[in-house]
Amino acid sequence: QVQLVESGGDSVQAGGSLRLSCAATGYTYSSTDCMGWFRQARGKERGGVASISPVGAYTYYVASGEGRFPITHDNAKRSLYLQMSSSKPEDTAMYYCAAAMGTPCRDWILREEGYFAYWGQGTQVTVSS
Repeated sequence: QVQLVESGGDSVQAGGSLRLSCAATGYTYSSTDCMGWFRQARGKERGGVASISPVGAYTYYVASGEGRFPITHDNAKRSLYLQMSSSKPEDTAMYYCAAAMGTPCRDWILREEGYFAYWGQGTQVTVSS
């Protein structure tokens, strides 16, 4: 059974940095998979932040996160990471990691969360001004 567990969420001042982690168990990566980070602010719809191919490390970002939130993956540790920097109050949200099996990462996949069958429970990030 696939399980994704996020950690690393915290409260930070604007401009600060955080590293979010997602540990995956029960999951064997393949080149046709995609892993991603999504976030949901209170009162708003959940949206994609960044995605990465576990094999090949192809990355895609939404405009708001590109350059500020690099996504990486460590296959040996079966872990996904999101390095948040230059954080802004509007980055305050619950952050989720998700896995799409059999669907390679593409530039549109962050807009189609239905392809992501597995989700973690989320980790809260709060950025204060």
